[in-house]
Amino acid sequence: MTSALPSSPAWDGVRRLLAVRLDNLGDVLMATPALAALRESLPEARLTLLASPAGAALAPHLPIVDDVIAYRAPWVRHPALAHVPVGAADRALVEQLAAGRFDGAVIFTTCTQSALPAALVCALAGVPLRLAYSRENPYRLLTDWVPDTEQVGPRMRHEVERQLRLVAAIGCAARDERLRFCLRPHDLASLAAACDGSGFDAGRPYVVVHPGASAPSRRWPAERFGAAAAQIARATGRAIAFTGTADEQPLVEAARAALRAPSWSFAGRLDLGAFGALIAGADLVLTNNSGPVHLAAALGTPVVDCYALTNPQHTPWRVPARVLSREVPCRDCLKSVCPQGHHGCLLGVTTEDAVHAALDLLATTAHPPLRRAALKKAFVLEHAG
Repeated sequence: MTSALPSSPAWDGVRRLLAVRLDNLGDVLMATPALAALRESLPEARLTLLASPAGAALAPHLPIVDDVIAYRAPWVRHPALAHVPVGAADRALVEQLAAGRFDGAVIFTTCTQSALPAALVCALAGVPLRLAYSRENPYRLLTDWVPDTEQVGPRMRHEVERQLRLVAAIGCAARDERLRFCLRPHDLASLAAACDGSGFDAGRPYVVVHPGASAPSRRWPAERFGAAAAQIARATGRAIAFTGTADEQPLVEAARAALRAPSWSFAGRLDLGAFGALIAGADLVLTNNSGPVHLAAALGTPVVDCYALTNPQHTPWRVPARVLSREVPCRDCLKSVCPQGHHGCLLGVTTEDAVHAALDLLATTAHPPLRRAALKKAFVLEHAG
């Protein structure tokens, strides 16, 4: 029977290490402290990240990772793959991993996901060491496993802590447990190009407002984002920059219409690096529980998070933040669409709640212009050349 006690001496000899995180960009960001722990504790290993295409987009911004493989796993929700059968792409992945001759694989999952499909892929590829959480006995699918006793509810560990505990089982730890996202001079230049001719000055104080989220259950009404932004702009004199994907442009325009004052939209206009640069220079990010929350946390930008109580473990990690929600008996439903239809955990958050949280956070965080200048200098110095 497979032991639940890992054999860290075997892992000490790993030279080709595979880290598996197959869901969204924000989930990969929340795994970066654990990736840093692997990098620091196994410094001679070459670290490859197996991620979804969304997660793989982080590759240029994660110098702790040596290589990235993009893969749409059929056991992870991807709307674009709803009718695509398991087949050639999955067999090709096994062949690719086998060619990589990995010595070990660490499989990161939430408590509602099974690590066993990824473990089977790694076993078929001949990866000899395989670590993951598992609720059931995985027998030979995992060589090292941590029993998953997590229960969905308010006392759940944060997702970052969950992954740090996993790698700690093989003796890996990070000196710095903050999220990672590195900007490059190219990203600052890309943002400047996007701003050129728009009238938006990234050197003046501004607030980023992101009204979108992948799940409808996590979206605070766009009109409230606009109304809150209007009050923040009037109270502080800060410019308002709206962001979102190209598909989220209708949400952004609804929010801007409610603002009824000059604002700037970067929806669908920024690549990930330029988006990160915009968030890094902001005094505050106002958004839903979505990827920009974790990007802001990685970049040290304060965030007001209109937080639907669908999942309890994704709050902003180690960054000045205000988390806004209303307690409801149906919390922790894990649903992408509110099953009760009332959306009470978010609709109970008023515009005034968001404005008060934003003004309070702006008044209590480090002086924004100084922070912006320090960030820009640090990023350019660190990544020049």
